[in-house]
Amino acid sequence: MSWSLLFVLAGVVFFNRYLFLDPRVPVTLPLWVRQALRYSAPCMLTAICGPVILLHHDALRPFPGNPYLWGALGCVIIALLVRNVLLAVACGLAWFYALCFWLGV
Repeated sequence: MSWSLLFVLAGVVFFNRYLFLDPRVPVTLPLWVRQALRYSAPCMLTAICGPVILLHHDALRPFPGNPYLWGALGCVIIALLVRNVLLAVACGLAWFYALCFWLGV
């Protein structure tokens, strides 16, 4: 990848974020766009985490011994019970590592 392409892409990303995050720039999105953007974070999280949880080297992970699946389910349950982001992340990590140790992965 050339340096000029890298700088152009960095500029596009910067100005795109600056346009929407700077309070002095009077950009207001229509209501339907704001409502649609509420679903962007869960969609991206699913698109990123789904293959990590279910696949390993282009093959499905075995179900009963899949620590990623049990870890994800445990993290969801912990997050629903705790309702605190930092505590949920810490407890979820502890749950996942304990599960990996228990399953011998």
